[in-house]
Amino acid sequence: MNYKRTGLILVALSTAITLAAVIISLLRQPGRAVPLAFPGSSRNVAVVYLTGPIAFGQQSSLFGTGSTAEQALRDLERIEKDRSIRAVVIRINSPGGSAAASQELHAQVQRVKRAGKKVVASFGDIAASGGYYAGVAADKIVADPATVTGSIGVIATVPNLQELYRKIGYRERTFKSGPHKDMLSPSRPLTPEEEKIIQGLVDDTYEQFVRAVARGRKLPLDRVRSLADGRIYTGAQARELGLVDELGGLRDAVKLAAKLAGIKGEPQVVEYRTSGLFDFLKPFGAWRILVRWPAGETDGLLPGPLPSAFTTLKY
Repeated sequence: MNYKRTGLILVALSTAITLAAVIISLLRQPGRAVPLAFPGSSRNVAVVYLTGPIAFGQQSSLFGTGSTAEQALRDLERIEKDRSIRAVVIRINSPGGSAAASQELHAQVQRVKRAGKKVVASFGDIAASGGYYAGVAADKIVADPATVTGSIGVIATVPNLQELYRKIGYRERTFKSGPHKDMLSPSRPLTPEEEKIIQGLVDDTYEQFVRAVARGRKLPLDRVRSLADGRIYTGAQARELGLVDELGGLRDAVKLAAKLAGIKGEPQVVEYRTSGLFDFLKPFGAWRILVRWPAGETDGLLPGPLPSAFTTLKY
């Protein structure tokens, strides 16, 4: 009887160790893109997912399959060189984010087009600000009628924690090489000159956004500026204003991409998705208990250091 019990314990222990090894492996390699390709086909349409806030230096969440800007960028770089891909659909569900990251995605979309591939942006629930910036480089834009889009503009936030520091007794001394080196410090207010400097950054970045929209949508600059006051639009409104081309979902975008590429018949969809820890657990139902927020939206839910100031200009 003792031998039987010992055997069961050893089996349970071995199973636990194996499961732990698998989980650790997944923890060490989060969010890998998995293309489902058809190498011999000449009817391939790639689908790339851009989900959540746009920023650099972030990996796909372990808690789901949310794509980051970096992952989408890598996928587009691979597609640019893949001769079997004739068209690309970028499925965007993003409220925006870093201006620089949005611009890199925009530039990569242009490179994919220069490689001879047709690109269609498909807007999901939201494709606003930087999400719109990334998509406006596409040959065509398809949005759902209720998609939230637009928000063409720039924002920069500089926190002032001076009063909080005073209440908690926190003090700091700053040694700097120039008068503006610490102008983003939360321990003091901005001077009028520094406010002008930051507003200048915002205005210059805004102008870059406006010009990108004007080029992508083939609209006059003054027309874009009249639409680019930061407001949001539904997909239906955006179509009336010339900010998107057609109304429809992902399936419609794939069909349009295939048509633009001259693909006859049903296209072969090459889908780029990310895999995370809870994709492994989904078959067991555990993810339903462990995860109660949308995939890819865990940023801000976990503790981290308070920012000393804004670190990026944001679309």
